[in-house]
Amino acid sequence: MSTDTDAETETDVEADAEADVDASTDAEATDIDAPEPDVSVHRTRRLEEKDRRREDRAADERAAAESLAGQETVELKVFRYDPEVEGKEEPRFDTFNVPFHTGMTVLDALIYARDHYDSSLTFRHSCQQAICGSDALFINGSQRLGCKTQLADLDEPIRVEPLPHQEVVKDLVVDMEHFYDQMEAVEPYFDPDDLPEGELEEQRQSRDNREKIKMSTRCIWCGACMSSCNIAAGDNQYLGPAAINKAYRFAMDEREGDDRKQERMEIIEQEHGVWRCQTQFSCTEVCPKDIPLTEHIQELKREAVKSNLKFW
Repeated sequence: MSTDTDAETETDVEADAEADVDASTDAEATDIDAPEPDVSVHRTRRLEEKDRRREDRAADERAAAESLAGQETVELKVFRYDPEVEGKEEPRFDTFNVPFHTGMTVLDALIYARDHYDSSLTFRHSCQQAICGSDALFINGSQRLGCKTQLADLDEPIRVEPLPHQEVVKDLVVDMEHFYDQMEAVEPYFDPDDLPEGELEEQRQSRDNREKIKMSTRCIWCGACMSSCNIAAGDNQYLGPAAINKAYRFAMDEREGDDRKQERMEIIEQEHGVWRCQTQFSCTEVCPKDIPLTEHIQELKREAVKSNLKFW
């Protein structure tokens, strides 16, 4: 026998259950009837944001131009190319006027142009001390390091382009993969025939031999020599002056041993090795480290001839 209180409780439970069902039904109806997001609103917002950034960039350019009033400036014509941005797929040149001060380099000017005019301007740089080799460029018709080239030494307008004979990725950045492949092809590492007997014994090298190979060790893998070589431009399989110089550095090291030297000579004697060099000296002229590349290539040719001589 139920009391009035129990009856009221059962009634409340049933009412709550019905309310939950109604709420669930309303929620489902709301989900079904919810309107789709208005794509045009989002598109309008994106366009407004794009316009705002363009206006900000224009304001920055005006401010930079006003700050240059009365200052000595230099004019840069910089190669531009971006295959991933609509309207910028075609190569072109943009002009930048940057403030000049004594000791300023091409790299300094590019950094100023990027920071004050166009943040999308793309180029490689790292140490800014002519050590890393990452900022090799084609400046006023010659391969040079941007961080080493003084603006005061150049005629205006200063024309800055990516290294020739290499695929351009974006603006002044080129694809260096092929260059690195050619360097690796000559096995550029020390590999002696015999190891020292004692654990603490060194691989001894005479002072004369060290002097002989010293200049070849200065290579910073910048790719300037490869870019300047007319043979490399027409023969994609040619090892190139940088790789051959690296082979010279190890082949002429007296610590490596005769067997390993012979193996290395076989690499550079192949069809696209030292014999493709036509002694034009273009690589030597543009090397930022003054390595006598052509001389090293010719010496390897002489070594190749001597190693193939046979006497009966």
